Amino acid sequence: MDGSELAAKILPKVEELAKLCDAQVTLISVSSEATDVAGMASPEIFAEAARSEVKACQKYLETTTKDLQGKGLKVDSVCLEGVPARAIIKYAAENKVDLIALATHGRGEVAWVMGSTAEKILSHANVPVLLMRVIEYKPPLLKEEFFLGA
Repeated sequence: MDGSELAAKILPKVEELAKLCDAQVTLISVSSEATDVAGMASPEIFAEAARSEVKACQKYLETTTKDLQGKGLKVDSVCLEGVPARAIIKYAAENKVDLIALATHGRGEVAWVMGSTAEKILSHANVPVLLMRVIEYKPPLLKEEFFLGA
């Protein structure tokens, strides 16, 4: 869960599966490790940014957790720090997670070359992974619509 509307689109499926299987749900959000890039900011700035990111993570996950608990689900949450794919895979292995479910926006070929978080998790996790493509299909515009706004 990265706090985006796109990532949250997986929640109805998670809710459905959790109810069907009477499963425990753990919501995970991963904040980036604070690293100084070419000395552009002081360590204090990075420390404050990290604290702010953790607070935002906790607030978002707390709200989402309460929403799902209000629907009768067993839910907890955790904010992790690090590279998202690595942190999620490590957490799943250490906590005997049965399934990793995540939304993907299907960025296309660039994601396969660069390596998306979803693709990395799918490739390296030792548990089943449920990927849900959540981007809405929009048909291409006809030339007339593009140029004339028709």
